[in-house]
Amino acid sequence: MDDQRTDVGSTPVPGAPVEGWMLREDVVREVLARLARGEQVKAVARELGVDKKTIKRWRQRGAWRPRPPRVYAKAIDAHRPFLERRGPEVGWNGVVLLRELQMQGFTGGYQQVQRALQPLRTTRQWAARATVRFETGPGEQAQVDFGQLQVWIADAATPVHFFVFTLGFSRRAVAYAYRNERLDTLLDGHERALRHFGGVPLSCLYDNPRTITLGRSAGQVLWHPRFEDFARYYGFTPRACQPYRARTKGKVESGVKYVKRNALAGRRFVSWAALEAWLDEWAATVSDVRVHGTTHERPIDRFARDTLTPLGAQPPYHFTAPRRRIVAADALVAIAAGRYSVPVRYVGQTVDVRETATHYVIVAGDTCIAQHAKAGRHAVVMESAHYAGLLRPGAAPPADAPQWDPAYHALGAVEVRDLAIYDTLSAIGGDQ
Repeated sequence: MDDQRTDVGSTPVPGAPVEGWMLREDVVREVLARLARGEQVKAVARELGVDKKTIKRWRQRGAWRPRPPRVYAKAIDAHRPFLERRGPEVGWNGVVLLRELQMQGFTGGYQQVQRALQPLRTTRQWAARATVRFETGPGEQAQVDFGQLQVWIADAATPVHFFVFTLGFSRRAVAYAYRNERLDTLLDGHERALRHFGGVPLSCLYDNPRTITLGRSAGQVLWHPRFEDFARYYGFTPRACQPYRARTKGKVESGVKYVKRNALAGRRFVSWAALEAWLDEWAATVSDVRVHGTTHERPIDRFARDTLTPLGAQPPYHFTAPRRRIVAADALVAIAAGRYSVPVRYVGQTVDVRETATHYVIVAGDTCIAQHAKAGRHAVVMESAHYAGLLRPGAAPPADAPQWDPAYHALGAVEVRDLAIYDTLSAIGGDQ
């Protein structure tokens, strides 16, 4: 009997399989079991209603396996390389791809294009979700990010932006609370983190925040000039994740979640200063000394093997170039629509104003003569110690003031009258 026809006898056994030479899995197991017990091929074939050739073929194969599907040539096959290359560029749009394929001589229809795209779409979906864990060596990388959370401070739920800086090798991290995520805030967080760790990694990895990335050109990130100058000052290389691939900086992403769920969950603070103090305490007493779930070591222990570039005596970075000012007669220096005091002995002198994230530092030569917290526009910030020695209301005149001027004559003695005279005058006037 031909292999392509049904292998059944002239008198089939009721209930016997009739799938031809491709038997069901359970039937093949029964055939092989009977043959293993020593039954004859002819007897097995007669009882099961299967052709003897089929029995012999399965005996030769030794186990059941599905019949391989037949592959037919399709008109779309010649265009698969084009679909793989062009598909991502048009968002896997079958209508657009069909139109472009027809321009190349494709004669098939839309459904053929859709069936060809389906496995390509599936492959792209899992490739977009998958992430390969990337471990860095000692001192090689830090990862930086912001997190946001409503935190109870006093009697109000306050939005807090907390800056998280995580060392890639040791997983040692610090977190600082801020009210915004502006550039000066970001740089202040870096400054504090680098001072806390006492060194600088070779590179820092970021998402693509608009505060520091201005876009991309020819595949290169365009960094904000001030941030680029900050990175150059401390000697680390900034790197940005690929767009929409923020999870490639998973170490700091986990750190942000850890701060939310461990450091701040369910806590309430009497003031903003109390929140900042708790984050410092938490980093030292909890985060640094717990056994990390990935490294199975304490971050503080692995940090001993980290090889950061030491800061040494390097002074803090000044966020803006020094600004020259002349001290006014009232010992105030004009800065950003506000005025800030300096010691009066510097009146009329030229001073430099340097800016940090939170303060203005006023310098004369190499000497810091004043430091003030930033105030609002049109504010006047005066420190009483800066005006020590100046004349105050009610104070004695200076010793060198003129005591007598001959151009002015003495007024003489003042006449004193008895008040009774006014009563007499009033009585005379009343008689008239």
